[in-house]
Amino acid sequence: MSDRERPLKQIPFALWLLLAVALVLQLDWHSRLPTPSARAQNLPQPPTLALLRLFGLGDDVALAKVLNLWLQAYDNQPGISVPFRQLDYSRVRGWLQLSLDLDPRGHYPLLAAVRLYGQVPSAEKKRQMLDFAYQKFLERPNERWPWLAHAVVVARHELKDQQLALKYAQALAVKTTGSQVPHWAQQMSIFVLADMGQTEAARILLGGLLESGQITDPHELRFLSEQLDLLGDADPAARDEATKFGDRS
Repeated sequence: MSDRERPLKQIPFALWLLLAVALVLQLDWHSRLPTPSARAQNLPQPPTLALLRLFGLGDDVALAKVLNLWLQAYDNQPGISVPFRQLDYSRVRGWLQLSLDLDPRGHYPLLAAVRLYGQVPSAEKKRQMLDFAYQKFLERPNERWPWLAHAVVVARHELKDQQLALKYAQALAVKTTGSQVPHWAQQMSIFVLADMGQTEAARILLGGLLESGQITDPHELRFLSEQLDLLGDADPAARDEATKFGDRS
């Protein structure tokens, strides 16, 4: 032990007492503090495309992928899980748009819109995401048709909005021209019309499609012919008029 060090027994009792009182007071102070709780952070406003590109080092596609991962993980914040329905969907839409601006051929933003953010129990927010998919479809219909086809299903079965489903289905029928777009996607308006009780219009469209010769797959032909028969059964009075369009003899 050096000359400058003092044994513990030489520390005055008053100092020991002071240290003990300080320790008790500190423990009491900590016990009175409220329990720490995680607080959800609001989704920030999306930056400008020019500002975001400063961090991309010239690789917009890679930057879009990073952005997608960040946005997808935003609901899992430290110590808390944020339900999608609590997010500001105008900001969600802005971030999805940024990703598409960086990578116009990317599909994730549209998939996320209709399959992730579009599944919340809020009709208003569902509509926001479906409208986003619809507007983006109009820009590249032959590439983005799958997400509008899914929007038809959501509008038809979840929102129970047949007029909205018909609007999307008719856009699929009119706007898609590529050979990569399957016939079933272009025919969705027929089944929406049938759901709406407009069986005559559905029969005429379906009969005309069969008559046009566009359908060559035998399985698809059989399925559509069966659907034409079912539509005829739903309204026997007009069956003859519709069936003549589907007669392939």
